[in-house]
Amino acid sequence: MTEHIPVLIAEILAFLQTRPKVGKVLDCTLGLGGYSEAVLETFPEVQVWGLDQDDEAIRIASDRLEPFGNRFHPIHGNFAEAAELAGNAGPFDAILFDLGVSNLQISEGYRGFSFQSDGPLDMRMNRHFSLTAEYLVNNWTEKELSDIFWKYGEERYSRQIARGILRHRENRGKIETTGELVSVIRETLPAPVQRKMGGHPARKVFQALRIAVNDELAVLEQGLSGAFELVRPGASVAVVSYHSLEDRIVKHFFREKQKENLGTIETKRPLIPSDEEIERNYKARSAKLRLFVTNEPGKETKPKW
Repeated sequence: MTEHIPVLIAEILAFLQTRPKVGKVLDCTLGLGGYSEAVLETFPEVQVWGLDQDDEAIRIASDRLEPFGNRFHPIHGNFAEAAELAGNAGPFDAILFDLGVSNLQISEGYRGFSFQSDGPLDMRMNRHFSLTAEYLVNNWTEKELSDIFWKYGEERYSRQIARGILRHRENRGKIETTGELVSVIRETLPAPVQRKMGGHPARKVFQALRIAVNDELAVLEQGLSGAFELVRPGASVAVVSYHSLEDRIVKHFFREKQKENLGTIETKRPLIPSDEEIERNYKARSAKLRLFVTNEPGKETKPKW
């Protein structure tokens, strides 16, 4: 079974243990169930609702969490629709988001997320969607591709890579697999440039395509807004993000809610993994955790900084 190591889970659990009540928790990004399992083990009376749009993840997580019986409740769907999907179960004492790509999706080449495992150029988190990365790569214009590589991947060589993709399409035809796309990127960028990139030369392009296919940034904004419709006063909202685009959205959203007197930001700066955690789980290296607590009725927000 694909392993799922929840990132910054010790920090999340430690924070929740300071809260007066943790009875109902909504895990908006269930994945393979790592966060839900940790919460269920730590709080013997807690009930957890786990939301995920991936059918396979729901199945695996449900099997993993079967020992907890009716304390765990799986929900199939996108967290942008959390208010509708989980509304009847609320209000919740805590809501969790882990915005990273599931280990299931990364490790299985056939899902098309990995630049290290060859497979179809797919990248759909919900396989019922019609839009795929293959469609974007083979149908969008050079400018459209360049724009999303820059906007969603912050790829400084976005124009060169987009131009290389168009050149490949014109001379050799469609790009249908992740391996083919990686080869095009490697052929397009000079070797000295690749050496200076500080990581795999396709990493940012794959991130950008994944965000575009799944409309991730708009979904995040919708999901955060929906979460605030589901929480009780004094509830905790914890968000783990993995790149600056996500973290910026979370930071600004929490700031706006604090300005509106709806709660308090609990993290002056995002919490980051320890060196020991990164050594155990390399995926954690870019993670950032932000925490927020909603206001009790009639209580005025008093920012801590």
